[in-house]
Amino acid sequence: MRMLRLWTLLLVPMLSAQAFAQIDTSAVETDSVDAEYIQEEETEDNSLRVQVKGFLDTYHAARTEGKADWMASRTRARGEVKLEKGAASLFVSMNATYNAILKDRTGLELREAYLAYAKGNLDLRVGRQIVVWGVADALRLTDCVSPCDYTEFLAQDYDDIRMPVNALRTRYTWRSVTFEAICNPVADFFILPTDRHNPWALTLPSAPLPYTIDLESGKPEKRLRNIEYGGRITTNLSGIDFSLSVLRTWNKMPALSLTVSSDGKSLLVKGEYHRMTMLGADCSLPVGQFVLRGEAACYFDEAQSRGVGKNVVCRNTYNFLAGVDWYLGNDWNFSAQYFHKYTAGNLDGLPVYRNAGLATARISKELLRNMLKLSTFAYIDVANGGVFNRFSASYALNDQIELTAGYDFFHADKGKFRMYDRNSEIWTKMKYSF
Repeated sequence: MRMLRLWTLLLVPMLSAQAFAQIDTSAVETDSVDAEYIQEEETEDNSLRVQVKGFLDTYHAARTEGKADWMASRTRARGEVKLEKGAASLFVSMNATYNAILKDRTGLELREAYLAYAKGNLDLRVGRQIVVWGVADALRLTDCVSPCDYTEFLAQDYDDIRMPVNALRTRYTWRSVTFEAICNPVADFFILPTDRHNPWALTLPSAPLPYTIDLESGKPEKRLRNIEYGGRITTNLSGIDFSLSVLRTWNKMPALSLTVSSDGKSLLVKGEYHRMTMLGADCSLPVGQFVLRGEAACYFDEAQSRGVGKNVVCRNTYNFLAGVDWYLGNDWNFSAQYFHKYTAGNLDGLPVYRNAGLATARISKELLRNMLKLSTFAYIDVANGGVFNRFSASYALNDQIELTAGYDFFHADKGKFRMYDRNSEIWTKMKYSF
């Protein structure tokens, strides 16, 4: 019954919008030809246009190592409505989700909701929106505005991992140069699950004592001095695109401080967030069948976790990425990236390497007149030897229905993938788009 109410709440505004669009179209068609001719420009600028679309998908995954328990089981409906009148528009995106594993994720969610004004060279957008910076594929260097939701870690589409922020964003284009400014009055941070019933929960495998995790109390107050702000300049020239960016922000991924309880029998793990500044650049260059990509970002005063009883400290880090996409023909695509992180300053007592590397590799092939797509995408923790690889095969029954099945493989003895070493899984997904 609860699920029925969720569907009703989502579908009623969508159907109403569709009916309104039909009524509006009928009214336009009854105008005379002469009236259309005389007022063509006025109608084109001032008539209300309505666009409605969305999808229904269901995703289920089971562990393949040890106990074959369920890793994920969720069904979701996404509805998107866009209203346009002249240079102004309103976009709203909502999710209605039923999650059989994570009960607190069941419900209605407002994903995006923003007002936009685009006229001439000016593009203004205010409200809840997703902001994407940089050219890296599924890696974050200059892409520091929208945080990530790791409730199910990387075992979901990257578009679903990225979170919207409540921001004022403006862009102005002059010839081949675009100037962008952004302000986020209330900072948003990564979502890391801590509920032990979630197979993707944050754990500390090497903790010497039982522990509790608190990632909320250390978040900054919602005050004017804590706002995020920055800008980006992008240049699109013949044969190359590049940009420069700067952002006054916070470490969106919490740094962890560990303290021993008064009785010495447990640990309190607290997430801390500190001010930092990101200065970055990226470029993209097509060369024949290849697209070369590069990105660099300096994080000044990035917060760093330390050992038990030691305070979080800040260090400057320098991040570099080089990538290549190879469009071989016959619907083959290869891509590879290497991301390198250098941490400056004194590293005594810090659980980080001076130099650390992370690589990605993607191979995809489309068959049967592009109806079947086979792909594999892997993260390789170069510093620690861990790997996460997602294999998938998707088949489009028609333009609306797509069936996908895959296998996620985890392996790590240490590093960021260690806590998920037993989370290899098989999964299936069905998606209906409208």
